[in-house]
Amino acid sequence: MKPKRLTREQSKDQTRERLLSSANTIFTKKGYVAASIEDIAAAAGYTRGAFYSNFGGKAELLLELLKCDHEAMRAELQQIFDAGGTRDEMEARALTFYSQFIRLNPAFMLWAEAKLQAARDAKFRTRYIAFMREKIQDMAATIELFAERAGTPLLLPAEQLAVGLMGLCDGIQAIHQADPQFVSLEMTEATLSGFFARVVLGRAPG
Repeated sequence: MKPKRLTREQSKDQTRERLLSSANTIFTKKGYVAASIEDIAAAAGYTRGAFYSNFGGKAELLLELLKCDHEAMRAELQQIFDAGGTRDEMEARALTFYSQFIRLNPAFMLWAEAKLQAARDAKFRTRYIAFMREKIQDMAATIELFAERAGTPLLLPAEQLAVGLMGLCDGIQAIHQADPQFVSLEMTEATLSGFFARVVLGRAPG
């Protein structure tokens, strides 16, 4: 059977997805600074011209990868809300999701590369800060929605909880990456679940 010919829009979407996948691999392996546009395009099977037909540069590509990762996390949280149930059931699902965040988040190195680039490049920093502020506001809104649907009163303002939980995840994952034998995945899960239970749910861990 003859393969179905892709429409122009489908072909463009496929090119973007391949470039994103290629960039994800190369940024993680080589680092953002060392990765070249030629590397990314060649690994995806395209030319430099094809790259610039879809993205304005490496910075745009990295930010797009971060947005994709954030959207994936939002989708998983939405499933917790959509499943409904009692307060205890919703709290248990949220606790499980947060405690396993490091296992579920393979994009940590991309976020680390973005932080380093933001510290070095003022132009990139402006775009990164704008994105992070949106992410914090979005997470704060998600926390408020969780509290409303689960009937769980918040012990701190949602924005403070968003910043705190994000910072804890980043810090724990960085320590785990540096010393996974001592700071094991089991330890990270116990740490994250303990803080989430105490600070967000207002109850003793376990």
